[in-house]
Amino acid sequence: MNTAIVAGLGRLKPLVLGVAIALGYAAHCGQAEAAGTERAYFAGGCFWCVEADFEKVQGVREVVSGFTGGTVANPTYKQVVRGGTGHFEAVEITYDPGRVSYEDLLHAFFRSVDPTDAGGQFCDRGDSYRTAIFVSGKAERTAAEAAKARAEAELGRKVVTPILDAGPFYEADDYHQDYYKQDDLILTRFGPRSKEEAYKLYRTACGRDGRVRELWGDAAPFAGASG
Repeated sequence: MNTAIVAGLGRLKPLVLGVAIALGYAAHCGQAEAAGTERAYFAGGCFWCVEADFEKVQGVREVVSGFTGGTVANPTYKQVVRGGTGHFEAVEITYDPGRVSYEDLLHAFFRSVDPTDAGGQFCDRGDSYRTAIFVSGKAERTAAEAAKARAEAELGRKVVTPILDAGPFYEADDYHQDYYKQDDLILTRFGPRSKEEAYKLYRTACGRDGRVRELWGDAAPFAGASG
């Protein structure tokens, strides 16, 4: 073999080894990061609003809008809002428990909704818009039950939000993800608007923040922060 080629191969081996080590380290870090996160599942009416609220929480990595609690696999948005699937509009919250606890998320959740309303949330009526907490395991159920009891005591009214076993979570289509900050133009009753503008108009018209402030006062963490 040509000596120049041999010399070139000799220089290449350390480079390949270095790349392999770097890739292995990156993969390890990615696995460690994934291992350091946990997930919470809440239904609080319109998932656009719940997503927008919880993406503001320090320690929350990501919030995904979707459906859970029902019996139909891979439901569409139209199927869920039409009824009969048993699904709730819900969110999957990926969070760093070293920065925000599950108990903190529960506390914020109850104070971001009307947990006394069994028929939906604000202007959105029907089973798919009801509130719920979906738990995995005894520890989450115990924490959720304690948070519900505290919310009930603070309000002095019965809290109807159920605590349910977590099941499959189905992501909504891309159209509904991060709706509150998209600049795509859509046609609304106010004329052409970006999704961001349409979201703010919807949230105000639906009365979400007004009702939350009425119930929780200064304890409401998100009321008024619509975008």
